[in-house]
Amino acid sequence: MSCERKMKLYLTCIPAAVAAMVLNVAALQARDSSAVRLTELADSLRMEYEFEQSAAAYRKASAAATDSLEKIAAEEKLLLAENCMSMTGFVSEPKVIARHTFSLEDFYLFYPLEDSSWVPVPNQLDTAGTSRFSRATYLPKSALREEPGNRIYYSAPDASGAMNVYMTEFADSLWSLPSLLTESMTSSSDEIYPMLSPDGRTMYFASSGLYGAGGFDIYMTVWDEASSEWGEPVNLGFPYSSPADDFLYMNTADGRYSIFASNRDCGLDSVSVYVLEYDPMPVRKEVRDITELRRICALDPDEDLVSAAPGASSAADTMPDNLDIRRYMQKVEEVRSCRDSLYSCMSAIDKDRQELAASEQEDVQKALSDRIASNSGSMPRLQALLDKAMEDLQKIEMEFLFNGVVIDPDKIQAESDREVVGASTGFVFTRMNAGTMPPMEFRKPEKKFDYSFMVLPEGRFAEDNALPPGLVYQIQIFSLARKATVRQLNGLSPVFESRTATGKYIYRVGVFRTYNDVLSKLNTVKKAGFKTAYIVPFKDGQVIRMSEARTLEKEQEDSNVFQLRMVPAEGVLPETAVSVLEQFGARDIARVEDGEAVEYVAGPLSGQRKAEEAAAAVRAAGVREVSVVTLPVN
Repeated sequence: MSCERKMKLYLTCIPAAVAAMVLNVAALQARDSSAVRLTELADSLRMEYEFEQSAAAYRKASAAATDSLEKIAAEEKLLLAENCMSMTGFVSEPKVIARHTFSLEDFYLFYPLEDSSWVPVPNQLDTAGTSRFSRATYLPKSALREEPGNRIYYSAPDASGAMNVYMTEFADSLWSLPSLLTESMTSSSDEIYPMLSPDGRTMYFASSGLYGAGGFDIYMTVWDEASSEWGEPVNLGFPYSSPADDFLYMNTADGRYSIFASNRDCGLDSVSVYVLEYDPMPVRKEVRDITELRRICALDPDEDLVSAAPGASSAADTMPDNLDIRRYMQKVEEVRSCRDSLYSCMSAIDKDRQELAASEQEDVQKALSDRIASNSGSMPRLQALLDKAMEDLQKIEMEFLFNGVVIDPDKIQAESDREVVGASTGFVFTRMNAGTMPPMEFRKPEKKFDYSFMVLPEGRFAEDNALPPGLVYQIQIFSLARKATVRQLNGLSPVFESRTATGKYIYRVGVFRTYNDVLSKLNTVKKAGFKTAYIVPFKDGQVIRMSEARTLEKEQEDSNVFQLRMVPAEGVLPETAVSVLEQFGARDIARVEDGEAVEYVAGPLSGQRKAEEAAAAVRAAGVREVSVVTLPVN
């Protein structure tokens, strides 16, 4: 069945489908705890700018929570409501030139930027391309030129999957290894769409993890010449930011307009692009009246303003300059957008229902139920928007028929696909072409030898045969009269080589801090082909008796305090690693910068065994460079 046929079938069944969904929503809500219902109520109040009532509902949700996850969720949302109340003290009121709704898939192509400057994801910089809102990377030709000092700022997922802003700079025939900008611009959530001001001194970006009203908010940061870094990001505040998702802010090069996108008043798969009169020094005021704040944040275009974008082509280039034709084109686009949103919402509900029926995990069922309820609640509004748009379109067509105007639907549709005129002004949104990314060669990261015990397809000798100070254990695998080959290691790594006074070569694998750790790997070594392997203890590099080693380990377990030192690959400690450290009782987690190197230290941890177990857990969470350090005891 074609998509169009399927859509018609959906539309004929809307009343019955909505009724069934309402019943399902009621059933789902009956199963929800009071904390969940209160949180959902508070969410709705926050989206309607009822911030004080929203905060009160979040507090009640926190008090009614029956488990820690519900309580944490309510308290995190409470912070958003409190942020919103603070932000009402600094509200600006820009003049709105135009607004139009586009598909989320390609809205960025309607920005007045250089043609072919947007490269859709996935691409070489954002290889995952998984973010719902970040659909392309902005790469103007000027930034891509391979000239010393040229920089590219872009958003891409880090090791944990969160989107962060990265920078790469061209030097010595290669682009530098991408690096994060500053700690203040990096949250545990997403940062997307970094855009520079025309003079390159200010960066605008959107974040869902920094101080804000909820969803994505828009921030600006200014380049600090003294520190050669981007400064502390500042939320642009209402009406640029809102409780919905707001992103992709830019100022036009001619200094006339500010433009950004938001889903505050459109369907799930659509965004509205707002064109505002550029104000270099906006006047901010306190707005406590909810009705007034809603009016300002609605960003309705001023009908008295007629301000066309300089140099922008209009529909008149290929069709008669007829306002009725333009109005018809706009309404065709609106109907298509509403229809796409409704169909997408229905498809999402159907998919979630199938997954809910097949799932047996309680947390997955809860998430799916919440999503079905949310999408079901959006259905009546989406249907009403489509009905209204269809009614308006039919009225325009009847006017054409009455006045004897003949239109070519195919030609009108082609023009609608190419460009759309602002609803109440002469501003023209012209669709640009998507670009392609040229090959970019990056510097390769310097690989450090990994001394973690491993069984690999090919064994490896240790780069440095010296053992660390203190008590350590190794597993001796064999001794030979001549040097061993890599093939003889049977995949073990790292293998240490030493030589006796008689000239024999001794080979031992691994460096283990506790007896339990080395014992747990002994069978692995034996199964690798070394059936006679055995454990050897060392103190400060010298072999000692096992009984002495166990006594030393017991003494250390009782008296020493330890700390973990970690070097994350992306410069940011993953949230999973932070959770692991907290579970092991590490009260202090600090970020330390030494030049370009970024290191994290966590502790204190009592007992070497506990510290080693914590280190192993952090490695499992994705941080490969983890070391255990003994802290001095006063």
